[in-house]
Amino acid sequence: MTAIVRQGFHFLPKARDIPGSFAIWAAILAEMTEFAVMFIVYFAAKVHNPELFYDGPTRLSTSAGTANTLIMLTSSFFVVRAVMAMRENQLKKCSQWLWGAVFCGVLYLVIKYFEYQWNTAQGLNTETNIFYGVYYYVTFNHFLHVGWGSVAIVWVIYRVNTGIYTKDDHEGLINIALYWHMIDLAWITIFPLLYVIR
Repeated sequence: MTAIVRQGFHFLPKARDIPGSFAIWAAILAEMTEFAVMFIVYFAAKVHNPELFYDGPTRLSTSAGTANTLIMLTSSFFVVRAVMAMRENQLKKCSQWLWGAVFCGVLYLVIKYFEYQWNTAQGLNTETNIFYGVYYYVTFNHFLHVGWGSVAIVWVIYRVNTGIYTKDDHEGLINIALYWHMIDLAWITIFPLLYVIR
């Protein structure tokens, strides 16, 4: 029996290293918990105000929401390519891919800013009704995350260009990549909830 147990343990797969630091995973858990609470508020408000949540998305700019969804997905692709370039010791390409992600982040912010301006012109604000109160709270929170994430990527670019990050030591790049994917995942959840589902 002991031999069988030992043999069984012998064939267990080795533990795989999880990318990123403990600190970034703690931060991601905290951020995802925050968004989860917002989603719970969304569903609770929707249950008590089904008419408002049915009509609400029809007055939003689906085009702006769709454009920002494509932009966020593209930015995540750029971040993945940057990590791949770093692992291949192609620091210049890594930096270029990261600048692409920053461009996407800034473009997202610009579109969201003009979307807010358009909403205001339509008379849609936090006091219109509870749907738009939830909409602004959730999307502005995400807006701030995209802004912070874009600044963090610029900081990573600096560290790549100055040789602080290398092929064998670039945990900071991995950390921001993980954080950016979390921001992307949050938006992929926000978009259908606020712009599509009725």
